[in-house]
Amino acid sequence: MSRRPLALVTGGCRRLGAAIATALAGAGYDLALHGSHDADPEPSLAEALTAAGGVWQGFVADFADPARATALYAEVTACFGWVPDLLVNGASLFGQDVLADVTADDLAQAHAINAAAPVLLMQAFTATAGEGDRSIVNILDQRIAHPHPDQLSYTLAKLALAGATRIGAAGVRVNGVAPGLTLPTGDYTDDQMAALADLMPLRRLPTPDDIAAAVLFCASMPSLDRQILYVDGGAHLVPFARDFVHLTG
Repeated sequence: MSRRPLALVTGGCRRLGAAIATALAGAGYDLALHGSHDADPEPSLAEALTAAGGVWQGFVADFADPARATALYAEVTACFGWVPDLLVNGASLFGQDVLADVTADDLAQAHAINAAAPVLLMQAFTATAGEGDRSIVNILDQRIAHPHPDQLSYTLAKLALAGATRIGAAGVRVNGVAPGLTLPTGDYTDDQMAALADLMPLRRLPTPDDIAAAVLFCASMPSLDRQILYVDGGAHLVPFARDFVHLTG
């Protein structure tokens, strides 16, 4: 194709999404970056976008209403003048609930953001014709290999999205990347992160660059379809009984 490829990255302005967007910009993609409430890229991503010299635009859509996903896709297409070549479903909601206390609202919101909105974006992506090798990469979670009781609504929604990944879509490639613990929240101390790394079969945790490289691999490998790549230091090989935050003192 004569133009630069276009990638739509949901959740692409912050944290892991920003690392993925940075790698895509460096690989020559123009970018449609989605945020749930604002679309201002974090500073490191802003610098990378400037250095890459491509075109990017931010878009805001709250996937608590999954129908906003379909509207977002139309907005991106109208803005750039053509359909995306790559869809990265990275936006996610992570809540703390277990079977004993999960509510209907917890389940509905997690499903809306983590499963329904990505599937509706997959629908819109496959319904529009584009040039060349178009693909979708769904960001999952290594816990889908061995689900545990923590963060129940989140886990169920990620399992649903993993199912959609395996079902795939006609005419485009669909793959998933399932990260392990990559960017810790404030719940984790440095000592905990070191201890958790020692629990992994590879004695290491993945980095944001590892996850971004896996996304690029999925996007660039024309013979890869309906596969899930676990980028997690081997965590998916171990049936951990609890979420990582509960495994070390």
